[in-house]
Amino acid sequence: MNTKETQKQQEYWHGKKFAFINHRECEAFPCHTGVEPDDFNCLFCYCPLYALGEDCKGNFTYTPDGIKDCSNCNIPHHRNNYGYIIGRFSEIAELARKKQTN
Repeated sequence: MNTKETQKQQEYWHGKKFAFINHRECEAFPCHTGVEPDDFNCLFCYCPLYALGEDCKGNFTYTPDGIKDCSNCNIPHHRNNYGYIIGRFSEIAELARKKQTN
């Protein structure tokens, strides 16, 4: 995504209530380290980028059983990453489209 597209995404969502949810009462809060509690976004509790596998660009590993482990990734949990996640939905949609036609 180029800088203009990123700015356009940010202009659309920046400061909107729907782009940030902080659920401090959750039993798992905070579920990842590396994000200040006041800026911890719980909106993408289950990261939509997980479906992209190795192309998610997050800090993940695979378990010995081949399961993707995202416990070291905090991309979806930063307050200002809503636009980044939403900006990648077309990749997820394409992945789903391919699965429907195969």
